[in-house]
Amino acid sequence: MGWFTEPDYWVSRLVFQRGLAALYLVAFLGAALQFRALIGERGMLPVPRFTARVPFRRAPSVFHLRYSDRFFAGWAWTGCAVSAALVAGADGWLPLWGAMLLWLVPWVMYLSIVNVGQTWYGFGWESLLLETGFLAVFLGNDEVAPPVLVLFLLRWLLFRLEFGAGLIKMRGDECWRRLTCLDHHHETQPMPGPLSRFFHRLPKPVHRVETVANHVTQLVVPFLLFTPRPVATAAAALMVLTQLWLVLSGNFAWLNWLAVLLALSVIDFPASAPRTAPAPLWYEVVVLGVAAGLVVLGARPVRNMLSRRQVMNRSFDPLHLVNSYGAFGSVSRVRHEVVIEGTAEGTPREDSGWREYEFRGKPGDVRRRPRQFAPYHLRLDWMMWFAALSPAYAGAWFGGLLERLLENDPDTLRLLRRSPFPADAPPRYVRASLYRYRFSTRRERRGTGAYWQRTYVREFMPPTRLTGTGPPA
Repeated sequence: MGWFTEPDYWVSRLVFQRGLAALYLVAFLGAALQFRALIGERGMLPVPRFTARVPFRRAPSVFHLRYSDRFFAGWAWTGCAVSAALVAGADGWLPLWGAMLLWLVPWVMYLSIVNVGQTWYGFGWESLLLETGFLAVFLGNDEVAPPVLVLFLLRWLLFRLEFGAGLIKMRGDECWRRLTCLDHHHETQPMPGPLSRFFHRLPKPVHRVETVANHVTQLVVPFLLFTPRPVATAAAALMVLTQLWLVLSGNFAWLNWLAVLLALSVIDFPASAPRTAPAPLWYEVVVLGVAAGLVVLGARPVRNMLSRRQVMNRSFDPLHLVNSYGAFGSVSRVRHEVVIEGTAEGTPREDSGWREYEFRGKPGDVRRRPRQFAPYHLRLDWMMWFAALSPAYAGAWFGGLLERLLENDPDTLRLLRRSPFPADAPPRYVRASLYRYRFSTRRERRGTGAYWQRTYVREFMPPTRLTGTGPPA
């Protein structure tokens, strides 16, 4: 079938595959370094407890068959090794069928992690990585030119990602329609970056331009992806620019970088295509079958996207093959942060010498400038932002977090930037308070050196101690 492949996109495929492998590496690395405190045997939401109540058919994962912290660590580090091999181009050293199997490995391995990750893995970019990674299995290697159908499915995924996000904004918060959301968003987003304060301080007319540009890029430009070159190439290039703008203005794990890679797969880079053999018949049959299956499965996310009750970041099958996407259907006007403190004194009073725990990414110390972590994902820091929105988001795990801080649990403390207590002297009590944070004005910044200003709002969790400790009643 002469129409089956498109040789002009071999550079696009190369860039896309190497970039995707690098994001797989980041995802597996985060899993390896963070899982013990979050979902380990003694974690806040242990995997064995989850697999005991959720059947395999609802959440397919190797960890239904066996779980131990050592096994999970080996699984995650193996995923890092496979991803690193793909970054180095190992798929190009294999026959076509071997390359496809190699690309299937990280998808299966990460699916097993996501499906037992519970709250900590409930973010849209997890499903986006899996949906993209599944399509990458069928892109082929240097033996054949990129298949047209897979390239089209990558564009269709990018379309759903952008258009779904645009629709959820227009249907959600009225500030998107009034062009005022970005007056607040850079300050109240989950994890600001080092330039977020600069973006927040831009003049309001610039924020209006930002918002209009966002609407155009998400609601108009996606349709141009399906036009002939060079219009589709220009549309993809515009999406790359807007995603890089988001990279500069905040920390959204690998969401923006994965969107950049999807857009780069649309661009036909000017380069002479190498000579390749015709695609084998078995490969054409497999690609056609997979494409047909995904088209059928894709009906549900399309219906969701067109529905007035559109939901964002939901998977419609346990394999995460087709999903809905979107973010910030509503934007917070005020930033709240949960601040956790501990004391070594036996009786908790206001003057008990409370000392604050410092997280790696979320705002805490007002003098500390936000850092850039994306594409690495700090899962606990992100969930602390949700906890500040409503205690309901933290009901399943926040008590476990405080308990582990009272124990000076080393796995939990490794997720933090700093603990105020030495390893051999844990706190007697911990408490949590809700504060309102805002970026310092230029005058405040010059006068105090602080990036943030904060004011106390209310108690979030009263002083708590481990059962059986503390002074007798």
